[in-house]
Amino acid sequence: MSNADLAERVGLSPSACLRRVKMLEEKGIIRGYHAVIDDRSVHNLTTVIVQITLERLTDESLRRFEARIKECADIRECYLMTGEADYLLHVAARDLADYERIHKEELSRLPGVVRIQSNFAIRPVVQRWSGTLSP
Repeated sequence: MSNADLAERVGLSPSACLRRVKMLEEKGIIRGYHAVIDDRSVHNLTTVIVQITLERLTDESLRRFEARIKECADIRECYLMTGEADYLLHVAARDLADYERIHKEELSRLPGVVRIQSNFAIRPVVQRWSGTLSP
């Protein structure tokens, strides 16, 4: 969205709107801008949601796991969780054989992992990347 369109939408002058946007960027509230690529259309990738349980939840084991997970190119997102699983991963795979490779060469070799549960997404129903929150 252009600055002029944003300014009109929020009821500010373009210059005031630009100053506010720059301030939000400087404060780190706006952390960046990006294009969202539809993996299924471009690369025909499958989304796999993986739950990981660690043997121990010590600071050292979390640090080691997180350092290693950041090196795995096939992992799109990783979240530290509450509940049954310790981590939730979003993995992108070309097909079942590719996921088998990812599972064998990356996931099963992560430090401290005792359980891996994989769920294959059939299709997205809702995907929101940004916007306003409802009151």
